[in-house]
Amino acid sequence: MPDAAATSAQIPGYAYGAVDRSPVSPQALADLQASVLFGPDDEQALHIAGDVLADQVEDVLDTWYGFVGSHPHLVAYFATPQGEPIADYLQRVRGRFGQWILDTCTRRYDQEWLDYQQEIALRHTPAKKNQTDGVDSLPLVPLRYLIAFIYPITATMRPFLAAKGHSPEQVDAMFQAWCKSVTLQVALWAQPYAAEQW
Repeated sequence: MPDAAATSAQIPGYAYGAVDRSPVSPQALADLQASVLFGPDDEQALHIAGDVLADQVEDVLDTWYGFVGSHPHLVAYFATPQGEPIADYLQRVRGRFGQWILDTCTRRYDQEWLDYQQEIALRHTPAKKNQTDGVDSLPLVPLRYLIAFIYPITATMRPFLAAKGHSPEQVDAMFQAWCKSVTLQVALWAQPYAAEQW
């Protein structure tokens, strides 16, 4: 299994383990996990997925970036206010996005992980959007796009999970665990948007 910490040292703006504490309680996290039916079997399936995806991360990102790049309304959040894409910003985010794939599969969903989910969330809102990379872009990614992005980020994953010869049952277990985890994380990312209503 890839070592998430070892592979992340040179990623600009990646601050796992060095961010503020999440306002979400461990009990709230446990309740969310129960709500998406995420359990030990899913943790095990994600660990297997981490091995399967380790050498496919760039291919996954090519797929996702191709999707985003084909929709100007999504590219706008990585562009100047005049609409010019910021290549360095896209590249820096890509590095963190790739690490997110590995983190999703290999990290323990503990307090440190929960804290970093809050950091990811804030980086989509005016509280921290653009700060990490020092860019002048739109100050907010609307929550509707985080929610909508659940589908492309999950639906496109199955072929990558099936690429190493695992049985259909194993692939389905990895895929279901991935879907649950992405849904769980987006629910956590909604916290700064919903504030007290969360």
